[in-house]
This record gives sequence, structure tokens and C-alpha cells, in this order.
Amino acid sequence: MIKSSVARRYAKALLELLDADRIALTRTGLIGLGQALSDSAQLKHVLASPAFGVEEKQAVLSAIGRKLGCPPVVDAFLGQLIKKNRAGYLPDIADAFAALADQAKGTQAVSVTSAKDLGTAEQNRLRQRLSELLRHDVVLTFHTEPRLLSGLQIHIGSTAFDSSIRGRLTAMESLLTKE
Repeated sequence: MIKSSVARRYAKALLELLDADRIALTRTGLIGLGQALSDSAQLKHVLASPAFGVEEKQAVLSAIGRKLGCPPVVDAFLGQLIKKNRAGYLPDIADAFAALADQAKGTQAVSVTSAKDLGTAEQNRLRQRLSELLRHDVVLTFHTEPRLLSGLQIHIGSTAFDSSIRGRLTAMESLLTKE
């Protein structure tokens, strides 16, 4: 809880520092930085270790950020994260920044998981229907998970809608085992 509120505050501060034309680049770069931190044990070690100074840590993050296309203002932001010992929050900050950037742009990120690949026509119908329901433009990401058997799982922010056969069977099992 505290981690997410801290991440939102940092993300909001960064968003306020940026020009509108740099938000998309920053979003992409921050997501890449967050993913790099999540995936790399070596990067986590460098950022957590007292053996490396603030300048060295900032140089490492800034170099990765530049390779990912972050604007120069992000270097100062990363420096503040390191000075405040908040670099470990970077994946959460990236997620919060992406959500705020989408909100500012008037779009909503939606993740759709299905048992099999959806065709282009189905994807377009789903995009149009979700856009109508949410009253926002939607950016859909599609995933496949054969264990679902059939149906869809739709994630909008922290809300999940599960109309899959697997989800219904799990709900039924839970209901039957309670009594």
C-alpha cells in the first residue's frame, strides 16, 4: 500500500516536469527501466549495494535510460530516486506513470487474456465495445492462456472480469466446497 502511494507521488511529480511531447518517450523508457530492474539481479545488486556510490548508481541508470530513449529530465529524476533510496520502486513508478500518462491522454490500458488467439475482427469488436463501455479510447494487449479453456479474462487497472470456463469452474468449486 505504502509502496504504491509513494510510486504514484513520484510518477505524478515526473509527469508534471515533462512537456506533452516527451511523455510517450518517458513512458516507454520508464517501463524498460522497471523491467530491467525486475529482470536483472546484477542491476538490483548495484542499486542496493553500499559499495557503489550515488554517482555510479546514477550513471548506470542514466545510461540505461538514454538507451531506452528517456529525455534528459529523467536523469535528474533518477538521481533523486537514488539519493532518496527509492530506486527499488522504479517498476512501480513506471506502472504508475503509465497509468497517469494514459489518463492524461484520455486512454485506458486493458489486458485481455483468452484461451486461443483472437482474430483481428474479434479484437476490433472487443476494442470498440470496451471503448464504448469505458467512454475512453482503450489500448488493448492480448495474451493467450490455454488453461482458460474458453472465454476471456479482462483486466482494467486493478479490476478483473473473468468470463472464462476455468474461472466459472473455480467459482463453482468454491461455492460447492463452502457448504
